[in-house]
Amino acid sequence: MNVILLERIARLGQMGDVVRVRDGFARNFLLPQGKALRATEASRKQFDAQRAQLEARNLERKQEAEQVSGKLDGKSFVVVRQAGETGQLYGSVSTRDIAETISAGGFSVARNQVALNQPLKTIGLHTVSIVLHPEVEAKVTINIARSEDEAERQAKGEDLTVPATEAAPQETPSTEGETAAASETATE
Repeated sequence: MNVILLERIARLGQMGDVVRVRDGFARNFLLPQGKALRATEASRKQFDAQRAQLEARNLERKQEAEQVSGKLDGKSFVVVRQAGETGQLYGSVSTRDIAETISAGGFSVARNQVALNQPLKTIGLHTVSIVLHPEVEAKVTINIARSEDEAERQAKGEDLTVPATEAAPQETPSTEGETAAASETATE
């Protein structure tokens, strides 16, 4: 199906472009969301008449998104989850969890704005993109930890995925013979 895009859509085209998309994508997403019109002669005339209004609305939304992006970019948010000794989470952190955490931090973010290819399943610091507008993107750091204390330690650069026994190498106990030989060489 050919459609006329009413806004920029990633990997598809710019406002005003006539693109060919699959029927289901057009019927179930683009048309109901108001992101496109069917490419007919009547809708082309309608788009040409409304083009100035659409561009003005798009520019306004882009400016608002840039303001929010300026405040949001580089921020760090803490998510506390249960995890095993090796750092594997019992579950995962999804786009919904990230959107709720950022919203609790005072920003209005919907889960469809969180660009996450796969759920986060380990503790640590993860950089996540927030798409506020098709042309505006902000990067935030998600600090996943077992507790607030661990989150602070991770933020300072400590690696908590290594078990505590491996993190601090201990002296190997020596046998009595080695200790006596070492003390004899030290006295000579």
